[in-house]
Amino acid sequence: MTAMEGLPVDLRAFHNEVEGHLLAATAHEEARAAAARFAAGLERLPEAEREEVERLFAAEHLALARASWQRTSHRGQELRDEYEAVYRRLRARLLAGLLLGCALLVAANLVVLVSV
Repeated sequence: MTAMEGLPVDLRAFHNEVEGHLLAATAHEEARAAAARFAAGLERLPEAEREEVERLFAAEHLALARASWQRTSHRGQELRDEYEAVYRRLRARLLAGLLLGCALLVAANLVVLVSV
């Protein structure tokens, strides 16, 4: 059981929105830190150019993170759809087996009642 299961829908949506903002803020901070580490090795560049390199690096880092999240989200949706289809088929097979078992039980009872 997750912490989200007991929450009302609007509170769950709020929780998801806050979590999204926190993840985005973390991604921005990671991009800035990676850009600063990269630009630190470029001592020969003038300060303005180094800042531009940092800005471009951070933007590219964020774009890669966004693309990765989108691929992960897309794959998660594909897996969810696939598992839901498998679950529906299994549930239908279980129901069919249950109905067949009940029909056989009723038929057996009828045979016993008729033969008595």
